[in-house]
Amino acid sequence: MSRCVAIINGDIFDGRKPSLFRGNVCIQNGEIFSIGDLPDEFIADETIDAHGCVVCPGFVDLSVYLREPGQEHKATIASETKAAAKSGVTTLCCSPETVPVIDTPAVVELIKEQSILAGFSHVIPTGALTLHLEGQALSAMHALKQAGCVAVSNGTRPVRDTLIWRRALEYATTFDLLVIVRPQDPWLTAGGCIHEGPVATRLGLPAIPACAETVAVAQILALVEETGARVHFSCLSTRRAVELLRSAQEKGLTVTADVAVHQLHLLDTQAEGFDPMVHVIPPFRSQEDREGLREALTEGVVSAVCSDHQPHEEDAKLNVFSATEPGVASLETLLPLMLSLVDQGVVGLPEALARLTRGPAGILELDGGILAPGNRADICIFDPEATWKVDEQSWWSRGRNTPFWGQSLKGRVRWTLVQGKVVYSAD
Repeated sequence: MSRCVAIINGDIFDGRKPSLFRGNVCIQNGEIFSIGDLPDEFIADETIDAHGCVVCPGFVDLSVYLREPGQEHKATIASETKAAAKSGVTTLCCSPETVPVIDTPAVVELIKEQSILAGFSHVIPTGALTLHLEGQALSAMHALKQAGCVAVSNGTRPVRDTLIWRRALEYATTFDLLVIVRPQDPWLTAGGCIHEGPVATRLGLPAIPACAETVAVAQILALVEETGARVHFSCLSTRRAVELLRSAQEKGLTVTADVAVHQLHLLDTQAEGFDPMVHVIPPFRSQEDREGLREALTEGVVSAVCSDHQPHEEDAKLNVFSATEPGVASLETLLPLMLSLVDQGVVGLPEALARLTRGPAGILELDGGILAPGNRADICIFDPEATWKVDEQSWWSRGRNTPFWGQSLKGRVRWTLVQGKVVYSAD
């Protein structure tokens, strides 16, 4: 028996119209039945009053580390997909850097089964580009695609051999797989933990120059021209990298990019107090780089924003800055930090929501990211004015490694629905 849900009185962003509009969303049998006025023939089993809230497609996050299998001391699929539901994320791509890595259909199936058991969000495993992520032999990409991977990546692990890169792009193109690249030249990056600049010099920390990213981007773009591969650059951090991307898109290359939401806010100066919570790779960059990323976001050159969620156990951040494990637990700050960009005038609310919904869904060639009759009812309902404090009472991720701990943020998810079922409610 199908269950009918009515979401009434909300300000709707459907992913198609250029602005929000007041209306209702009716859901039947896990799919959107109608948008706008309530049909006379529709009888709701459950009604959600979204007055004062924004109703939009569930967020699609292109970079999440779930840690399971193999690193359950940091987090689990259940814990992090539950945090995703609280954050309005209904679909997420998990990194291939698990233990064992996602280079066999068996690991793909394990992750899918565990995510279904948890029941909080759709998990799309990203397959390994090379066996064991060692950058030497290509993975069985066709088998990974048949198992459910829509993309392959080597994650943060380097592929030092340019010929391997070329062969990997050619092979992925054969099976119409997206290749996700975290661009970092391994030789220029090696040993670094902070952006190369005056702050690194003052602190005496080993640095990563901006060219570590731009050299890697330029290399892959040259190979894309040669192979025609579909490539997505993950977590760009420099102005020069997005300039290269802009030129490539103007030439007609099938390349896209995202930025981690915290890179749009924090700078290398955050490391002045040697706070390990701001140890990330790629590192927080200069103000000029941040402005370049923001401009690319506004223009649509960067069509998606991700959380780059990397939960760690407490011990991972208990050491001198350079010896701590990099990464931020960031699922739950994804929406508030995007709304902060709206408040600052960097981007309008419809454009901000598009970078969390329609943009990333389009990159993965998924049906999601748009509210339309017949589409799967994956929906986020949030109060853009509600404030909450980042603390033990409000935080659901197992990873507490966030530089925003103790701060008050604006923008709170009230309900999250996956296939028409409420998987999170703030009430």
